[in-house]
Amino acid sequence: MDRRRYLAALGVAAVGGCAGQSGDGTPTDDDLPAVDPTVEVLATDLEIPWGVAYRDDTLYLTERPGRIVRVVDGSVEPVVESVAGVRHAGEGGLLGLAFHPSDPVAYTHQTYEAADGLANRLVRHDLTADWEPTPLLTGIPGAHIHDGGRLLVHDDALYMTCGDASDADRAQDRDVLAGSVLRVTLDGDAHPDNPFDSPVFSYGHRNPQGLTVRDGALYSTEHGPQVADEINVLRAGENYGWPEARGPSSDDRFTDPVTSYSPTIAPASATMYDGPIEAWQGDLFFGTLKAQHVHRVTFQGDGPSIASEERLVEDEFGRIRTVFTGPEGHLHAVTSNRDGRGSPVDADDRLIRFVP
Repeated sequence: MDRRRYLAALGVAAVGGCAGQSGDGTPTDDDLPAVDPTVEVLATDLEIPWGVAYRDDTLYLTERPGRIVRVVDGSVEPVVESVAGVRHAGEGGLLGLAFHPSDPVAYTHQTYEAADGLANRLVRHDLTADWEPTPLLTGIPGAHIHDGGRLLVHDDALYMTCGDASDADRAQDRDVLAGSVLRVTLDGDAHPDNPFDSPVFSYGHRNPQGLTVRDGALYSTEHGPQVADEINVLRAGENYGWPEARGPSSDDRFTDPVTSYSPTIAPASATMYDGPIEAWQGDLFFGTLKAQHVHRVTFQGDGPSIASEERLVEDEFGRIRTVFTGPEGHLHAVTSNRDGRGSPVDADDRLIRFVP
């Protein structure tokens, strides 16, 4: 049997949680409402899944080496066997995925080989022509590490996270697209409301890999060095400090994170929950690579002040890359155990789902 076409509910696991303190000392709440969902394994044998997006209630995923698949009627089906020009090197490759809100168009974040070495680009795909690619934004600095990679369509704009591509000083240079979160139109042009007459929306970022929206505010998760992973609320034109500031700072040039984690846990995604588990309504979830769990953050009122934090499925599924919600509101996650830094089991990489 082709292992890539096999999809089934292979088992269930209890959700494990722990309370205590976040990395920066934010107190967690031992009195969180009791939640005991089931975790279902929906798909196995994926190869470093990264980007996820739904179109017409069908789940599509990118795999970092260059393949796009979809999950349909109990099968994992190849959509594009190998996206042309993708360079899978280190942390780079075929990364983020998003769909146009109305047109038959997809967007991907890709690492590729430019004339002077690795670079990143934003590519538009025509779904009516077998995902024919058209590069929209090219020449974004790339490297074996810190390529960013997340895409998000929000409010008729496309947001793209770009890491510093292993050169920290780039993050403080607004004329370089690395170390930034970009905002472009759905046609790939710099958004007219951007602050610097360029695609740059915010800057001073090390390696942001999570984007989501809560009550109209744009939240991001970001990898720190050995310390100070961050959750940030992103605002146009603001400087988030890297490499001069790590975590909160007394320097008023920089915008402080909502919270930070030391030592690092490696947050690699972000999603807000609005599903059938009432106690999770309005909470932020993200996957962690180094700490190997799904992280839950609750807010005080409208936020962004944090009320409590919890770890789910800690050490049960290994490295967790992308956490997301489906059309019915259920929380999902994909593992990243075959990325060269994990300890994969035969079933990896896996797609899992949390249900009441």
